[in-house]
Amino acid sequence: MRSFEGLDEAALTALVRRFYTEVRADAELGPVFAAAVRDWDEHERRLVDFWTSSMLGSGRYRGNPAQSHLDHARRIRPELFARWLALWQRCSEDLLPPAQAAAVQERAARIGGHLQRLLAQA
Repeated sequence: MRSFEGLDEAALTALVRRFYTEVRADAELGPVFAAAVRDWDEHERRLVDFWTSSMLGSGRYRGNPAQSHLDHARRIRPELFARWLALWQRCSEDLLPPAQAAAVQERAARIGGHLQRLLAQA
């Protein structure tokens, strides 16, 4: 059985919305995202597609997250990843059962590590 059994699109949608509400209010992350995101509703829909594809296998996400982050490499300082992960952890723990929270946190940590390595080479 998967450790995130019971995780569904509604839960991921709520998590993404809560997370980006927190991101927008964050003194360090907010300005970085504000410079990159033109349409928050579209961004959140796209990230719900990403997370449902990643965690549930929906296959709806069509995009290149690596390139999206490379486009903003000058603004993304390495220490922002720790802040991003801590915020994701807090939001997921607030909204999801422990096993589901741990699963999305583990996936986010892997993604963050990959993006950090990629940006370090840019």
